[in-house]
Amino acid sequence: MLHSHSNQQQDITYFVADLHLAQNRPDITACFLRFLKNDAVQARVLYILGDLFEAWIGDDDDSAYIATIANALLTLANTGTKIYYIHGNRDFLLGKKYAKKSGMILLPEVELIDLYGKSVVIMHGDTLCTRDVAYQAFRKKSRSWWWQAIMTNLPLFVRKKMADNYRKKSAAATANKPQGIMDVTHEEVVSCLAKYHSQLLIHGHTHRPDIHQLRVNNKEAKRIVLGDWYEQGAWLKVTPDQIELMNTPLV
Repeated sequence: MLHSHSNQQQDITYFVADLHLAQNRPDITACFLRFLKNDAVQARVLYILGDLFEAWIGDDDDSAYIATIANALLTLANTGTKIYYIHGNRDFLLGKKYAKKSGMILLPEVELIDLYGKSVVIMHGDTLCTRDVAYQAFRKKSRSWWWQAIMTNLPLFVRKKMADNYRKKSAAATANKPQGIMDVTHEEVVSCLAKYHSQLLIHGHTHRPDIHQLRVNNKEAKRIVLGDWYEQGAWLKVTPDQIELMNTPLV
């Protein structure tokens, strides 16, 4: 499905990923709220490519914090900026109910978009890391209907506890994995672009912001990796004639 853009905003499209918003990081939250209010409001489209939240325990999480983020996104959507959302590996349980509250349009895990006449593949990026076999096995299980049914039927306080445990385990596992395993597999990138007949891929997940040059279908291609928000605010700004990775101090 190709999206085209039309409203009063300027010809700017923003991409963000890996914000890992959480109540215990008010600095990231404040930076994101400023970004929505000052920058994203000028854009026609904002794409959030996963891991907006550090953890997502279900759309029935009624915390004031989650509501604050939803309100800020909805305020932006109401100004005319379209917000599209692709799930990450931390917030893949985010559902239609929360998306509606936030004015976000949910997209499938890989999407082909029309970006100022260019055909671009966008995704979170975790599926490109095929060497991380343990993670890919967990990913497969956690995306199954039965696993999600079990999870979403557990009481909210149990899910909160499980999310905290998972975060600790995940941090420990990540610390012990060789860097190469957690980065994308080149062959997977090439086959993804070839499959969608595209020369440009935009993704997050690896927390290694950069613009990589490669060859696909015997043509020049680019892979743009979005930055995470642990140390600074980070986004990709695209206009009809420029592509730029940008960042800003958290405070």
